[in-house]
Amino acid sequence: MTTVIDPVPNDTPGAQEIQFSVPHHYNAASILFDNLTAGRGDKVAVVTEKDSLSYAQICEQSCRIGNGLLGLGLARGDRVLLVLNDSPDYVAAIFGALRAGLVPLLINTLSPADQIAFFLEDSAASVALTHGEHQGLFAESQPKHLISLDSEDGKAWIANQSSDLAQADTTRDDMAFWMYSSGSTGKPKGVVHLHHDMAYTVESYAKRVLDIQETDICFSVPKIFFAYGFGNSITFPFAVGATTALLPGRPTPERMFALIAKCRPTLFFALPTVYTALIKHPAAATANLSSVRLCISAAEVLSGDVFTAWKNRFGHEIMEGLGSTEVLHIYLSNTLDQKKLGSAGKRVPGYELKLTDRDGQPVEPGEEGILWIRGDSDAPCYWNRPDKTAETMRGDWIWTGDRFTLDGDGFYFFRGRADDLIKVSGQWVYPLEVELCLNEHPKVTECAVMGLTMADGRTTLVAAVAPSQGVAGDETLSSELKDYVKTTLLPYKYPRRFLFLDTLPKTGTDKLDRQACKRLLSDDSA
Repeated sequence: MTTVIDPVPNDTPGAQEIQFSVPHHYNAASILFDNLTAGRGDKVAVVTEKDSLSYAQICEQSCRIGNGLLGLGLARGDRVLLVLNDSPDYVAAIFGALRAGLVPLLINTLSPADQIAFFLEDSAASVALTHGEHQGLFAESQPKHLISLDSEDGKAWIANQSSDLAQADTTRDDMAFWMYSSGSTGKPKGVVHLHHDMAYTVESYAKRVLDIQETDICFSVPKIFFAYGFGNSITFPFAVGATTALLPGRPTPERMFALIAKCRPTLFFALPTVYTALIKHPAAATANLSSVRLCISAAEVLSGDVFTAWKNRFGHEIMEGLGSTEVLHIYLSNTLDQKKLGSAGKRVPGYELKLTDRDGQPVEPGEEGILWIRGDSDAPCYWNRPDKTAETMRGDWIWTGDRFTLDGDGFYFFRGRADDLIKVSGQWVYPLEVELCLNEHPKVTECAVMGLTMADGRTTLVAAVAPSQGVAGDETLSSELKDYVKTTLLPYKYPRRFLFLDTLPKTGTDKLDRQACKRLLSDDSA
């Protein structure tokens, strides 16, 4: 099957239309294993703080794990829960399961025990692979087989398997792997992806935006279980025979700078919160990022302050983009040649976009609209959630529920969720607009703005703020920030109350944890 990678006229000057072709019989594990036939068996595939593994070694371990899973009685299409640190084990478990025709589920290692129990029930997975430090997450529910890959028994289980595993005869449109949504507004949703989806993101984003090459070394702070990190650490480097650097556990600035010094990455992927933490750490004064050719940011809006501070210290402009789990990776991106600070960028080749009102009708140029996306990496459904599937997967389009504006140069600007409009003092306010305003203030490192319902039923606008280093979070700063918003935006849009914190809580993917912020703000108002 051949898909035109650029289904609408390309808005990038001089770009050539390309074709994307995946045969009917296709297995996504070939992204890794094709490196053997290309003669890269001895090339370093994975580097960590402690060691490195070649493509031949990773492929061998993948085959052993795949054989081990089949030996437990699993059959084609069966699910395998993976609760693993970013490590060579994780890489081998993913590709071993794919090569065996099984469906790996990439699970956040910070998930609570009750959520792990839900994942097991929802997926009907009878096998889970984990690391010893995460075994406690299975306290409420255990699958038939729970294997800790870093235990002596787990290592023996892998070593006792054959290193030869024939590739399962899957098709391009067979179910390949799942990722679960964050579940911030209810139970997490299993996002189903197909075998050809990984290859599509390579052709659209990795090759057309990153211009990734065999000589590249990728270091992604976002974890593999996160769609953004999965492409950065797994799909993109292996698709071209490059190297991936993996950092298990909590990515502290000290550990990130140390791994950068060791592996000398050429592509560095992070979130705005990570760039903020790195630039404010004392080690930034002497850190050497001269090996890096591109710094990429996604998942949250990048502030001008962070962009400028990073460029002033390291000489690199941060290239901002936006993607989603449902689309698997980035579909909007700035480039070094074409960029606008504050925008999510232009359409990535291979994806068709449109903005509509709530009724699905096109909006006028320059007006806010809800973003729809169509591309061949779109998830076909949420597992076992026909209601949510019908809401989001509309025909061959993904309805994002995100509001954007599109300017005359083809750049998209995120304006918040379609459902986050709140009424304060009888007038409507979008919290993101206030956040963007506060984030530009020199005494603010990061913030979260939201509406809280008071005892009398009215809604008030509140903000959790992490002040800049050395700035006191007190009534003086509160008054200053209120005045700043009143004079920068319309007066009624200012937060009525501020909660000052050293740092704002983060999720397991290093995004701002808005639910945790809301709980803190609610507790503070009690």
